[in-house]
Amino acid sequence: MRRAIMSTIRSKRFWLWEIGGAIIYGIPVAIRFTTKSMAIPILNFPGFWIGHFIPGNFVEKILINAFFPGGAGGIAGETFVSNYKGEAVKGKTKYLSRLGGALLQTAAWSAFQYWGYSLLIIGSFGGNIFEHALVFPINFTLATLSIFTPDVVNFAKSKMESAFQKLSKRKNYTAKKT
Repeated sequence: MRRAIMSTIRSKRFWLWEIGGAIIYGIPVAIRFTTKSMAIPILNFPGFWIGHFIPGNFVEKILINAFFPGGAGGIAGETFVSNYKGEAVKGKTKYLSRLGGALLQTAAWSAFQYWGYSLLIIGSFGGNIFEHALVFPINFTLATLSIFTPDVVNFAKSKMESAFQKLSKRKNYTAKKT
């Protein structure tokens, strides 16, 4: 167990997702502090709360939670289980390990958000800078879906690499021809 934890902490992929996810999570936060406005026009859909559980910035929640804490937690879980087993996980085991990691990291992040909200720190935009506990159920729901984010990212990356290679070959062919 200790070896798996240490190997996970030393993993470049683990830190790439944790730090990258935290940066993605922080972008809307920075925008809110800079603009002194709670609403971010592109991400503020539907713009009003639906019941008590779906916030007005639902599009933002979907996009951001796919990477942090859910997606990053999923990678942490997958990396840990791979290190624990001593081999790359595949199939059902891969997705169950991602699910466990995503839910665990979302639980830790929700505990931090709950603690922060209780401090009543009001931002320059007039609201508490931490999330209310009423959005936690949607965060956990999004965490369960975020186990697929690494696959979507890898698919997009492979398509961009393929397109880049095609463009590079076309450019080299045109240069040799002239």
